[in-house]
Amino acid sequence: MPPTNKTATAVEVQQASAAPRVGKYRQRRRRLSGEKTVENILRPLELSDDHYRKVVDLMANDFNKGLSPQTHATANIKCFPTYVRTVPDGSEQGDFLALDLGGTNFRVLLINLKGQEVTMESKIFIIPQHIMLGSGAQLFDHIADCIFKFMSDHKLQERHLPLGFTFSFPCRQEGLDKAILTTWTKGFKCEGVEGHDIVHLLHEAIARRGDMHNVKCLAVINDTVGALMSCAHSDRQCAVGLILGTGTNACYIDELDKVKTWDGDHDEPKQVLINTEWGAFGNDGCLDFILTDFDRSIDKHSINPGKQIYEKMISGMY
Repeated sequence: MPPTNKTATAVEVQQASAAPRVGKYRQRRRRLSGEKTVENILRPLELSDDHYRKVVDLMANDFNKGLSPQTHATANIKCFPTYVRTVPDGSEQGDFLALDLGGTNFRVLLINLKGQEVTMESKIFIIPQHIMLGSGAQLFDHIADCIFKFMSDHKLQERHLPLGFTFSFPCRQEGLDKAILTTWTKGFKCEGVEGHDIVHLLHEAIARRGDMHNVKCLAVINDTVGALMSCAHSDRQCAVGLILGTGTNACYIDELDKVKTWDGDHDEPKQVLINTEWGAFGNDGCLDFILTDFDRSIDKHSINPGKQIYEKMISGMY
């Protein structure tokens, strides 16, 4: 017997009322499936407490290797002494030029210190990729050009201002104004710079211009040291500088008798700032147990495979 109009209508109503429930069920299944996929992707990124404890122990071991003359050469974390022995006390006065190179941007700054009062003017210049991958002469000529432009814009050509250079790449310091580049990182690969004093290369570029005889670099530091010194200017309890940006690094204040690679005097203060260069942690494979497929792919396709493993795992450049 064919359905009556009322029966057909009832069936249609039931179907219509069930449709949203079916749709919601399907949406929920898709959502759960999507969540499961995300969980599967993220699972290798989750570390256990035991993993963290092992990483801490491995890093502490590498710190000790870097601070010992017997193992320094093979240590991943070099722990370079910086020749900076103390932090500001807030009474500093004067005008200073500063350079900041650590990524694709390069800054020139004019800084005025009046005790706790600090004012600064700065200009950002771009480092084109062809210069990042070119010759050392190209890079430092570009830096010298930027300094000249900044000084011209601020009418500083006739002034003799102390210059500090923040150079945020691994260097072995041989004095406050002498730093030997050990390896390029963060996308730079300029020829003729590794193994050379970057302050000397800067002075050579300035001399090639012939119009900045009053510019001389008196100190070269890492950006971690700059971060620590800047914070210590207002809080002398600051003892660690940490960078999490284009790259990653840290510095800290250590006692001289614990720094066996120190070859300077042992006068007061009996301490020195240590530039850890911990971005190279894991270069020997000690972190392979927590590397993911993402980490391995990034390293494989970088311009320096097998180097700066820890930095590649967490920093902004990668």
